[in-house]
Amino acid sequence: MVLKDTITSHQKQPSFHRYSFDKNSEITASCLVVTGTFMSFTTTIKQRAFKFPPPPLKNLNFPFTFPQLFSSSSRSSIDEESFYTSLLEKSTHRIHLSQIHNQLYIHGLQNNGFIITKFIHVSSKLKDINYARQVFDEFPEQYVFLWNAIIKGYSMYHMLDKVVEMYSRMQRAFVSPDTFTFPHVLKACGGLPAVGYGRAVHAWIIRHGFEDDVVVQNALLSFYVKCGENYLGRIIFEGLSNRNVVSWTSIISGYAQSGQPMEALRIFRDMRGSDVKPDWIALVSVLKAYSDVEELSQGRCLHGLAIKIGHEFEPDLQIALTSLYAKCGQVIAAKSLFDRMKSENVILWNVMISGFAKNGHANEALELFTEMISRNIQPDAVTIQSSVLASAQLGSLEQAKWMDNYVDNSKFRDDLIVSTALIDMYAKCGSVESACKVFNRIAYKDVVSAMIMGYGLHGWGREAINLFNEMKDAGVRPNDVTFLGLITACSHSGLVEEGWEFFLSMKDYGVEPHQKHFAGVVDLLGRAGYLEKAHNFITVMPVEPGVSVWGALLSACKVHRRVTLGEYAAEKLFTLDPLNTGHYVQLSNLYASARMWDGVAKVRVLMKSKGLNKDLGYSNIEINGKLQTFRIGDKSHPRSDEIYKKLEWLEMRLLECGFTTDTESALHDLDEEDKEVTLCNHSERLAIACGLISTSPGTTLRITKNLRACVNCHLATKLISKFVNREIVVRDANRFHHFKDGNCSCGDYW
Repeated sequence: MVLKDTITSHQKQPSFHRYSFDKNSEITASCLVVTGTFMSFTTTIKQRAFKFPPPPLKNLNFPFTFPQLFSSSSRSSIDEESFYTSLLEKSTHRIHLSQIHNQLYIHGLQNNGFIITKFIHVSSKLKDINYARQVFDEFPEQYVFLWNAIIKGYSMYHMLDKVVEMYSRMQRAFVSPDTFTFPHVLKACGGLPAVGYGRAVHAWIIRHGFEDDVVVQNALLSFYVKCGENYLGRIIFEGLSNRNVVSWTSIISGYAQSGQPMEALRIFRDMRGSDVKPDWIALVSVLKAYSDVEELSQGRCLHGLAIKIGHEFEPDLQIALTSLYAKCGQVIAAKSLFDRMKSENVILWNVMISGFAKNGHANEALELFTEMISRNIQPDAVTIQSSVLASAQLGSLEQAKWMDNYVDNSKFRDDLIVSTALIDMYAKCGSVESACKVFNRIAYKDVVSAMIMGYGLHGWGREAINLFNEMKDAGVRPNDVTFLGLITACSHSGLVEEGWEFFLSMKDYGVEPHQKHFAGVVDLLGRAGYLEKAHNFITVMPVEPGVSVWGALLSACKVHRRVTLGEYAAEKLFTLDPLNTGHYVQLSNLYASARMWDGVAKVRVLMKSKGLNKDLGYSNIEINGKLQTFRIGDKSHPRSDEIYKKLEWLEMRLLECGFTTDTESALHDLDEEDKEVTLCNHSERLAIACGLISTSPGTTLRITKNLRACVNCHLATKLISKFVNREIVVRDANRFHHFKDGNCSCGDYW
């Protein structure tokens, strides 16, 4: 293109000065300053006018003025391409690019493909992809390297639809792509995802003979696994003659991310047997696989490998390690890694909060959530779900209300998964009414299953059935959670026939029953005393009975004192889950209820030989938004004297009402007098006494107990609710009990 150097007429001639700039400047080139006027250049092609830029940058200092630099004498000694590409590499702002672009037009280099390709790359790196596109569109003949540059730029900023658009335009322009084109296009197809388009690109690769290029094949492999097409990705992988670390990492990641951890670990073992050493990206995927199968020992070995090869401090790897330890219950180790990172990465915070919540450390999870908010780290939906879960575990209604208020004033108010978690939270904190309020404010009732499950926890069988009927009328299709809630609600309400019918109707909706559904049916039959039917049901199950199924049968045997069948169920449990203390305690309680003290002693010896200790019973009560904990015979509370005085008063009132202590609830080989004293000091009785002296009359008392409520305390609490005129809500290990006016919501069926 020919340029006409026409200088706009002015009354005085422009003066030229060179500026000296900061010695620490990144760019040590030079720039001409024009004062007194602007120079105007008119192009003869496209009739496009360019103005000389405004006063130059402070960090540009060329060793020559532009007229000197591009005079005929100096041009022979300076390589123009090298000069401009070097200058572009050192550019840090858009205005640098504008000045260089103008000078390219002045000196007739605007059609130099090498320089313009570099210009597009630099514009992209400086986050000015629109300018890069403008320069690309102005180029008269767009070669493949120009297309690659703009496609790479869009890919760099995750503008995946633009990548696909430019590749389509490239095809229509009859420009043949090369090995540098395909990786970015396939990456875009995997990210969108655009499976069909990616397969078309694959066909183009085969048709034009790029199937042996390892970079292109790795891009294909990555595309297929990102789209969940692990089978096709595996074919690509198996066909590779030269598998590098990218190849191995892609296929391992594909299996790990798609819920196939065992296959991911098998391929990793093959990788370790090859000459290829894993990088930190591969280790992240392998750690996820170990986390999913909760293989702590192997995960620790991988941690050691990461240290050995010098990748221990990679942020993503540290997050994966934190997740491994948290998922495997090693929250102290996880917290140590978390504290070391001091990161504001929300994924890391999610891993730690979720780890605390899922391992029963509700207080720690909520403290971390509070700290996260105070540090202005924005939570995402996963953070909220984990924090709501922790609030549900805590059982504090005040905490639940705070959590609900936070969600209600955030962008997660209409998130269905978060709303489902809130319903579950309120149900587990003893307030079905609050759960209903959350349910009613949701526009799309896709969370019916959560509400039905909430009714189930509280034994509101009829309400659960009515809601299910409304659900059907509204055209909402039930799922496995819906039926689990219905079976649970019927089980806790004594609605045996209804619960059985719901179980049978699952196949009508195409819902496959799982272990929890089978356990629910065993519990349904067992609670009602149909123990032989429950056992027969287990024997004809289409799958091998799991821990939850045999646990439900053992629990029913304890209620109905069926020792022989209970022993049989216990043996199955000891085989399937030998280190679970609860199974041994349940059998011991069965023996104790039948006054078989030798059996109790045998179980204790068996537990001791396995190094197992019985979990101590405790009860929490919420007073003024704070939880206070009591154990049997506890005298550590600051108001202990007042609590025991109130307890004595309660016992006197119970005797006046004709209450007789059910000494069989003691489950110890003690004399009758000792049993009565022990039962009076049960943790929930102490919690009730504390609540009565600490709250105003009429306040509902909310108590959480880690073990199943005994018959004696259940009978006593019913009477206490009547003569103190209070509602007392107790959540034990099995369900909720709402005591009011001398009655319990369970109907004495628990």
